[in-house]
Amino acid sequence: MCEKVGFIHLIVPESRFRITQGEDRLTRYTFNTGVAQHLFCRVCGVKSFYRPRSNPDGWSVNLRCLDDPDSLAAEISTFDGRNWEAHAGALAHLSRALGEEPNAEAGAGT
Repeated sequence: MCEKVGFIHLIVPESRFRITQGEDRLTRYTFNTGVAQHLFCRVCGVKSFYRPRSNPDGWSVNLRCLDDPDSLAAEISTFDGRNWEAHAGALAHLSRALGEEPNAEAGAGT
């Protein structure tokens, strides 16, 4: 699904994520276990970011939604989105700040 909508994931730790403006224009969608939280712009429908079930202690930001994505020192890695559950563990470290331990409660209910 992410490939078809052009979502380029930038996974960030919860401690480094904040919405600076426009939160009132977002709508949240969850399904199944409710762990993943998908946020969409209620005006244009773009999926701006979400809390992944595979990384519940962080957020995945759509790089295409940032005003100046080229200013980031981001490393781009390819990922098998069709078989994401088999490979998601390899990304778990991305949702933690340097030296931060995994949040045991965040994975509850997955």
